[in-house]
Amino acid sequence: MIELRLPDGKGLAVEDGISAGEAVKRISEGLYRKAVAVKVDGDVLDLNRPLQKGGEFRVLTLQDAKGQEVLRHSAAHVMADAVQQLFPGAKVTIGPAIEKGFYYDFDYAPGFSPEDFEKIEAKMAEIVKGDAPFVREEVSRNDAIELFEGKGENYKVELIRDLPAGEAISLYRHGGFVDLCRGPHLPSTGWIKAYKLTRVAGAYWRGDERNPMLQRIYGAAFGDKKALKDYLHWLEEAQRRDHRKLGRELDLFSIHEEVGPGFVIYHPKLGLIRTLLEEFERKEHLRRGYQIVYGPTLLKSELWQRSGHYDHYKDNMYFTEVDEVEYGIKPMNCLSHMLIYKSKVRSYRDLPLRYFELGTVHRHEKSGVLSGLFRVRAFTQDDAHILCTPEQVRDEVIGVMNFVLDVMDVFGFKVEMELSTRPQDSIGTEEAWDLATNALKGALTASGRKYEICPGEGAFYGPKIDIKLKDALDRKWQCATIQCDFTMPDRFELAYVGADGERHRPVMIHRVVLGSIERFLGVLIEHYAGAFPVWLSPVQARILPITDRHVEHGRSVLERLIDAGLRAELDDRNEKLNKKIREAEMEKVPYMLVVGDREAAEDGVSPRTRGGDDWKIMKVSDFIARTRDEIGLPATKRRR
Repeated sequence: MIELRLPDGKGLAVEDGISAGEAVKRISEGLYRKAVAVKVDGDVLDLNRPLQKGGEFRVLTLQDAKGQEVLRHSAAHVMADAVQQLFPGAKVTIGPAIEKGFYYDFDYAPGFSPEDFEKIEAKMAEIVKGDAPFVREEVSRNDAIELFEGKGENYKVELIRDLPAGEAISLYRHGGFVDLCRGPHLPSTGWIKAYKLTRVAGAYWRGDERNPMLQRIYGAAFGDKKALKDYLHWLEEAQRRDHRKLGRELDLFSIHEEVGPGFVIYHPKLGLIRTLLEEFERKEHLRRGYQIVYGPTLLKSELWQRSGHYDHYKDNMYFTEVDEVEYGIKPMNCLSHMLIYKSKVRSYRDLPLRYFELGTVHRHEKSGVLSGLFRVRAFTQDDAHILCTPEQVRDEVIGVMNFVLDVMDVFGFKVEMELSTRPQDSIGTEEAWDLATNALKGALTASGRKYEICPGEGAFYGPKIDIKLKDALDRKWQCATIQCDFTMPDRFELAYVGADGERHRPVMIHRVVLGSIERFLGVLIEHYAGAFPVWLSPVQARILPITDRHVEHGRSVLERLIDAGLRAELDDRNEKLNKKIREAEMEKVPYMLVVGDREAAEDGVSPRTRGGDDWKIMKVSDFIARTRDEIGLPATKRRR
């Protein structure tokens, strides 16, 4: 017998080997009709899987995140089945569930187009209507290889050969389709009620640009049609906000093949926005006791060897030679900051020392992952490094967390926190890693913040706290990070003189608040849909004369706005007023100031907001007074 522990605290004894579905029936027939899978001590199983161990037992439905994942994984199989029926010769590779949907990668030389989606969806509907059961089958390695070699599925054969010796190999079948898969899946294809194919993209086999380019078809799947409709509406809004699209429409930035992929050229408007953002950052860092420093772009390779980057990060770096000496182009700013610290004898009374640098770094990202401002090869980080005593770590980390939260409040972002622990490829002793990890855990616990643990996702030199922000569409973005490092100070023999007169090793905290300035700007563009707050808007007010005879008053208004510190423009073209307003709205200008006969006579303007609100005529001086508070750099409300 097996003892199952139910969520209500009750126990359920069942026979060893009973199917998960039969166990659910014994709990409730009504629940069984809704069940898509079960979770036993963290393992998600199909309803037809035999139970072979006891433990915590939870029934999953389409209302659960894991249940939705099972739905989307099953929808991926149905989509792959439909593709192979419609496009003979298309080879299936990998097709997982992802957030809100699924994808499958195919090797199909002619490629797919969005026009093919209608045919694929129609075939999927046939498969769903057939209500074929998903059946799991465990086979030997040789039988699996023979099966897929016979089908010409060389990608599946490669995956099977790479599986660890002794690992169970499972297949899933529905109708005439079979795939290598761990599962779990829905009871049958008929459970898939609401789905839509959304886009097609290129993807390298196993994410390696040296491998063949595959065709990736994305889709969405939900438990009901309303949820799917809501998601598709959300998707349309996300596409409307796409920073690459808005970057062209608003003339913000460009990326040119003749320059190189992943290298951003800032146009005047985004250049100004970046400058304002950096000014805000510098002001906030100075308020919080940071010192501004700068380091060189090139450092000798022997320094990168000493730091461990040469062995653990070399593939992401660029190198060059100067006078027959190899130099590394910096992918991060920490080495120079350690050398500043080491330039003189430090006392415990000097600590903590907080060095801040808006430093441009270069990383060799794979071409397949480059994406607008989100993933580039040259970017600027708001890097800071805090050198402190072990006793100061907790308070310094809490201070950084509060700093991040204060800044995110300015932009209207909510945040979530994750603690990432030691990866397999790492440096440093187990003791140092334990000290660093416990220091971050202690700071998180003391702050009262909720967090998730991400095993093995830390930096190679230390664990980290990742702070993910949530934008206007509730999407998560990785920007801020806090890394605790006992190893690098040891490698560079950093020291301070303690109260006991002896030399001690400081702790180094690596941290960014916004992270990559480029990525953060991309997030801001999409968060605001290009309509930046007034303080960040490259043009804050545009003066719109109704006719040519009003241009002179418009010029007078322009001069006074500029003198008052506003960023303003005069549209003195001989065009109709409605066209001028429409173009200013499309360019997301916060204020359009209409000037005509009455405005000229009363030394006033008639403001109109980009949201379509018309204000009454007001004196130019009153408009300036009303907006001055909006045009200055904001200051955070500091948490204590």
